[in-house]
Amino acid sequence: MSDLPLLDRRLVLVTGKGGVGKTTVATAFALHAARRGRRVALVEVAARDHVSRAFGLGPADVFRERPLTDGLVHVSVDAEPALREYLADQLPVRAMADVLTGSRAFAYLAAATPGFRELLTVGKIWELAQDTRRTPGARPYDLVVVDAPATGHAVALLDAPRTFADAARVGPIARQGRTISEMLLDPRRTAVLAVTTAEELPVGETLMLRDDLRRVLGAEPALVVANAVRAARLTGPEVERASAAAPAPVARAVRRAHDVTREQQAQLGRLRRALQGSDVPVVTLPFAGDGDLSPAELDGLGGLLGRRLERTAAAVAS
Repeated sequence: MSDLPLLDRRLVLVTGKGGVGKTTVATAFALHAARRGRRVALVEVAARDHVSRAFGLGPADVFRERPLTDGLVHVSVDAEPALREYLADQLPVRAMADVLTGSRAFAYLAAATPGFRELLTVGKIWELAQDTRRTPGARPYDLVVVDAPATGHAVALLDAPRTFADAARVGPIARQGRTISEMLLDPRRTAVLAVTTAEELPVGETLMLRDDLRRVLGAEPALVVANAVRAARLTGPEVERASAAAPAPVARAVRRAHDVTREQQAQLGRLRRALQGSDVPVVTLPFAGDGDLSPAELDGLGGLLGRRLERTAAAVAS
């Protein structure tokens, strides 16, 4: 694990295979950071608003910064409003931005340019992480936590500014692309938190993400969180005795639960062996239920994640 705690970064992107609970982990981590006194922005991309709904705020207005709890603000980001904000900031007359973004030809060009939506999205995320905000009167954040897209798209998001800077070479897009890329590639300011479940495919995708980050960005995830790990409550002989004494449906359920925990432990072992020798620690979170978690449950999960991060950091330092 890096000697720099995650809470001391300016930007943490949370990604993983779809369905592994990255929104839950991103929210828990953001709540933990807010508890530690940070002013935190929790960002959802592609105009998503799952977190604000979980906190009972209703549909989010894109770009509106809405408080969730003390020290924690929710922001929903999308590419098109990001383009309008960028043009309004860059052009001498705001009406010119409105004309351009309202132009069908310009909209087609923006939609057809590979990586352009990713560039606009990450550009707004970068703006949220600056001491001097582009948005008039907006306060800076100590930490921006991004509930990022699934792994492949997350790598594209991180690489978009450098790609456009290399293509443009000169001019404002090249300059700003390099500025954003410098922050994303700086491990003292930016970290990737990978989320997985202890299952074969998600673990495989996490290892592919590690390889892609190395290849594309020259970095590794700062942390892997194995989410929804079930506790092994019975030993093998106890399962046999319980199954023999129980009715058939109960016996099947007991055996099935035991098989799931054994498979999870096997996949955790595979994950840890693959990461052995690197600086990537693995922290587990328990299975917390099948449905959406309440704000109180998310806060509890954040507290648990914080304690396990501190224990991991202490073990690395000793």
